[in-house]
Amino acid sequence: MVQRVLKRDGRHVDFNNQKIVAAILKAMDVTTEGEDIVLAAQIAHAISKIDREEMTVEEIQDCVEMELMKSPRKEVAKEYIRYRNKRNIARKAKTNEIFEDIIDAQANDITRENANMNADTPAGMMMKFASEATKTYVDECLLSDDVRDAVARNYIHIHDKDYYPTKSLTCIQHPLDLILEHGLKAGHGESRPAKRIETASVLACISMETVQNEMHGGQAIPAFDFYLAPFVRKTFEEEVDQVCEFMNVDYKDLKGAAIDDYIKRDLIGLQGKERALQHAINQTVGRVHQAMEAFVHNMNTIHSRGGNQVVFSSINYGTDTSAEGRCIIREILNTTYEGVGNGSTAIFPIQIWKKKRGVSYLPGDRNYDLYKFACKVTARRFFPNFLNLDATFNQSPEWKEDDPKRYIHEVATMGCRTRVFENRFGPKTSIGRGNLSFTTINIVKLAIECMGIAEKDARIAKFFERLDWALEIAAKQLDERFQFQKTALKKQFPLLMNGLWLGSEKLDDNDTIETVINQGTLGIGFIGLAECLIALIGKHHGESEEAQELGIRIVTFMKEKINGFCEKYQHNYSVLATPAEGLSGKFTKRDKKTFGILPGITDKDYYTNSNHVPVYYHCTPEHKAKVEAPYHPLTGGGHIFYVEIDGDATHNPEAIMGIVDLMDKYNIGYGSVNHNRNRCLDCGFENADEDLHECPHCHGHHIDTLQRITGYLVGTTNRWNSGKLAELHDRVVHE
Repeated sequence: MVQRVLKRDGRHVDFNNQKIVAAILKAMDVTTEGEDIVLAAQIAHAISKIDREEMTVEEIQDCVEMELMKSPRKEVAKEYIRYRNKRNIARKAKTNEIFEDIIDAQANDITRENANMNADTPAGMMMKFASEATKTYVDECLLSDDVRDAVARNYIHIHDKDYYPTKSLTCIQHPLDLILEHGLKAGHGESRPAKRIETASVLACISMETVQNEMHGGQAIPAFDFYLAPFVRKTFEEEVDQVCEFMNVDYKDLKGAAIDDYIKRDLIGLQGKERALQHAINQTVGRVHQAMEAFVHNMNTIHSRGGNQVVFSSINYGTDTSAEGRCIIREILNTTYEGVGNGSTAIFPIQIWKKKRGVSYLPGDRNYDLYKFACKVTARRFFPNFLNLDATFNQSPEWKEDDPKRYIHEVATMGCRTRVFENRFGPKTSIGRGNLSFTTINIVKLAIECMGIAEKDARIAKFFERLDWALEIAAKQLDERFQFQKTALKKQFPLLMNGLWLGSEKLDDNDTIETVINQGTLGIGFIGLAECLIALIGKHHGESEEAQELGIRIVTFMKEKINGFCEKYQHNYSVLATPAEGLSGKFTKRDKKTFGILPGITDKDYYTNSNHVPVYYHCTPEHKAKVEAPYHPLTGGGHIFYVEIDGDATHNPEAIMGIVDLMDKYNIGYGSVNHNRNRCLDCGFENADEDLHECPHCHGHHIDTLQRITGYLVGTTNRWNSGKLAELHDRVVHE
């Protein structure tokens, strides 16, 4: 007797003869004689008596065809076969349609899901083919029933679902000192430890480029200044040797000279050792600058992921107060300000200034001059962003000003916003850790489904009941993915698990990564808090104190619930203010189809990112800061605060400093400033005019308008999906 059925997705379910009856009746319904429930039941009963404990879906369907052909209703067999073929075709049709769009280089939300990937190139096309085919496999074979149902019904979104079968992790903060001090082994070759700044710069690039091919998210360096500073001194010592050889003198004692700052100065009037010292400093600064130029150039041209995509790279810096660290900071800023190639703004790496009182923020701080310069660079080039180490939730009691490795206890972030710091299973640090995977909840749909409840308190109570369910599903799904990821072997990640990921140096090649990956985080994100609040009480948090109170209550509920998941599943779960790019329009499009146009909710082509005040809402930067700040302590998995400013920011770096002051005042963790920047690709002319189509200098029409999408920059909106294009159109200046 048949007891179980093996489905196409690999699941085992109980045999149910009523499903056979239903399928036969559908086939009978289109024939002239109509339904015969007795015959259908007889066929189903006969199949159930087959002497096998388990059969596949295809085997059962074959038996149905045979039984129908033996029956008096042979015309039903033909309809059943026709229906079966239609179902097979339907299963393939959607994928085929997507593939045809990729082949024809159609600009749609599938091919424009990632604005920094060109899906029109051969490598890009191959990635999209693989991506779309793999998502179907994941749905059918790797997701449990309730999770698959939640995804299908638009309640949750599994990020990087196409990478699910690879068991890869999302991102990591590179402990670059390990590679610089011990060399790099990348599977097919290796390099020696670095001895000079040029080599250190190249190894930093190779490290991130190599690991990018082992992961599905971004790569970051948590302490760029601290890691590269020792190689400034080594380079200086080389230059002293060069001076001694050239001048035929013995000034070797200059190698130990105390240097307050590496500043280029004219040699006129200098003699003897003083001249030799300054010459060595000048040469060192020149080499450091060239190394930083090479680093930025490489990060914008070295491709990973099948040769189709530059590395999603970030660097954190600003708190190394040594002369050598300051030299690194100054020259990466100089390089960024000057631009790459013929002067264009570098898209990568995303640069993050670590702002800290007593170090890199206030007048009198050792790095205050560099902070002011960083604001000037941001005013022209969008980067660096600003990470507030003084925020209460970004501090560590282990941080000591006189600790040469204090950066270990400084939070670092991925440029898009991902944050990893707290750790239940090891040290509280960002280094050698990252996000494992994350999933986003559509809290807007949960709220829309409660709109029919007239009484407000009952409506809100029902929403929290639904949110509780969605959080449970998301946590379960992330644990299931973790259980799958942990079975990967160390040898599948030859560089990542060769000491970069915290604790991985203890693993042998054929060990699984299970014992070390719990150092990472599992993020549960959310999107559309503004639209959620409008659905529940008619206003968003930017325009209503009541809505703000409810918004904080919602995200606090999420945080408390997720803290419980940490205990239940024994993972580092965290709340993530989702950086939605491709997702920004996906949820909305499907909800609009289900619920129609709801004013303030589904009447746009996107939901507002995470807890942000809507981009169309006119308010001051301070009001926006005051509203969004309370959500930063609640979203330990990552968050960002944006301000849109008007005019040519290059003439107003003080405006950037004012935004950082707001971050300090309101306990905001991470933020950046958006503004308009046009560049003529023919002559290099730059300005901040809106809708510039013709260069006022050379009258050319090749205008590059730089925009920020989800934390990183994109030089052309041609690769933006419809949701993000609609959001861009709605953005207003905060003034």
